[in-house]
Amino acid sequence: MSDIDSDKWLKAMKSKMDSMGSNLVDPPKGVRPVGCKWVYKRKLGADGEVTAFKAKLVAKGYTQRPGVDFEETYSPVAMAKSIRILLAIVAWYDYEIWQMDVKTAFVEEEIFMDQL
Repeated sequence: MSDIDSDKWLKAMKSKMDSMGSNLVDPPKGVRPVGCKWVYKRKLGADGEVTAFKAKLVAKGYTQRPGVDFEETYSPVAMAKSIRILLAIVAWYDYEIWQMDVKTAFVEEEIFMDQL
């Protein structure tokens, strides 16, 4: 890695790998692991300054074959209408709402990725 902030990226990668380390298993016989790659993002604050370095390990889903490696796909995305309704309820009842950042999320499906 030749980026000027490589030490910060490596720290973000280590944090991600540490959170996944306890979930490593060997794939069953006949299962072909999916490849993976790192995706990097600088998180900016309101003033435009870098506030965090995010590293995400993602599966190379394009190597999968429909019907062989998976049956269906699903991407959980909240509809804008649902968010507006939630915010309206929060405002109406004078509730507090908090934003959170999930460090590691797991799907309810078995996915086997190659280790780096």
